Amino acid sequence: MKLLSLNYDHKALPLKSIHSPKTTYPRTIQSCSLRQDLKGRTVAVVGLGTSGKAAARLALTRGASVIGIDQNENLSLLEQDPSFVTLTQTGLRTILGHFDWKLLNDADVVVVSPGVPLENYGLSCLLQSGKQVMSELDFAAEVLPKSVRILAVTGTNGKSTVVTYAGQMLSHFAIETFVGGNLGNPLSEVAFQCFKLPSEECKLKVAVVEVSSYQMEIPCVYFCPTVSVVLNLTPDHLERHKTMLSYAATKCRLFSHMTNTKLGLLSFGNQHLDKAIRKYWNKFNLAWIGAFPGVEIDMEAKIASFEVPDIGVASQLQLGGMRAKGKHNYCNAAVAALSVAGLDVGVDVEAINATIEKLRAPPHRMQIVCKDIHGLTWVDDSKATNVEAAYAGLTGLKGQKAVILLGGLAKVLHGPASNGFEQLIEPLKGHRCVITFGSSGSLIHDTLSNNGLSIPCIQASNLKDAVKHARKMAKHGDAIVLSPGCASFDEFKNFEHRGLVFQELALSS
Repeated sequence: MKLLSLNYDHKALPLKSIHSPKTTYPRTIQSCSLRQDLKGRTVAVVGLGTSGKAAARLALTRGASVIGIDQNENLSLLEQDPSFVTLTQTGLRTILGHFDWKLLNDADVVVVSPGVPLENYGLSCLLQSGKQVMSELDFAAEVLPKSVRILAVTGTNGKSTVVTYAGQMLSHFAIETFVGGNLGNPLSEVAFQCFKLPSEECKLKVAVVEVSSYQMEIPCVYFCPTVSVVLNLTPDHLERHKTMLSYAATKCRLFSHMTNTKLGLLSFGNQHLDKAIRKYWNKFNLAWIGAFPGVEIDMEAKIASFEVPDIGVASQLQLGGMRAKGKHNYCNAAVAALSVAGLDVGVDVEAINATIEKLRAPPHRMQIVCKDIHGLTWVDDSKATNVEAAYAGLTGLKGQKAVILLGGLAKVLHGPASNGFEQLIEPLKGHRCVITFGSSGSLIHDTLSNNGLSIPCIQASNLKDAVKHARKMAKHGDAIVLSPGCASFDEFKNFEHRGLVFQELALSS
């Protein structure tokens, strides 16, 4: 969905300020006449990244007085952000750095950005005390039109691709669709757009939302998907969730408000998910990814078969025309197709066959950057931020030798005995070599070498150095693949930044 442009009738409102480590001063700001369901209430927004800013805009639009809070003293004040200037503001204060905890206790509503753990700011205690503490996701869902159907997708790997494919399928059939959440635009952004319009003017039909486990830590009240998907579950984010069962339970909260008219898709055969889903599975139509009722994929024939009698689905999807190869991409497309069919918006699996050749994966997921003058194909899989994602990417490289770049900041696993990289020894067989880099480069090098890696393994200092070694090792016809299996924060802002740097290095050959 294109975010709608808005027109405002302006009037002036005074703003009060309070003393803070980065002080704001009284000023006059333009605003507009709106429905104000939060008028007279104070909303504290904790964490002022993309999601927090969107939630703050939505709260102001709903008439609330807003306090924006973030530990990072280097952020800009919300009052100085042009996107806030035209909003109705009964009060806007930005507090950066240390602040008085009493501000949260005195607020009527506390909205928490996904990047903020509940252990911070005493949020867990506030939640237990009965204070209205909400995720940004739930705060947005509260004001979405009830007619909007929500497709919510979570899982350790593949979320962004499934969400992207589902959005492309719906757009093919001219169904007005928002695609976002943890991927790109926060749900609060489209809620803001819809809230500004008379209900008859809002054309939005479907919201396809990528949901991270962080966004589900606070139980939702208003976020009630029509279709929920948990793609898979492998060790990740355990520094925050502590155990795999806790991680699974958080993911499965996606099913907590579903009813027997709705569809839930769950990865088949995962012991942690099987335990976590037990409290929900009699409430809705449960289907499996990898078994019936649900979807199974014949990798040889490149066909996905669907059997979900509860929603009247019995069909097949031809996957051979997909541009993106590999079992994980076929699975992502099949899950997206079944999810779209489950929305009951007039699109069935048979019709979705027409979209398969047009599907485009999001950037940094086995993305072919270029084929250079030396006959080398450069592949950016920077989104592979854990071992399982790297494994999926490597299994899609059959038939071509590659130099594989592994490294960055390795994820915390559930046990000290392994960092997980020994899982890659089998798919690495037959390739040209491995080059490790970054803060965990030495650890990865030792793990592979000590577990019987049969191809050369070279240790580099950073990504630039790894690319330098890769050029020397690769031969005509090879691929150079960045599939790091690690987080990027030792050297980069995020995986996108890492991928873009890799692409620049590739194109500079």
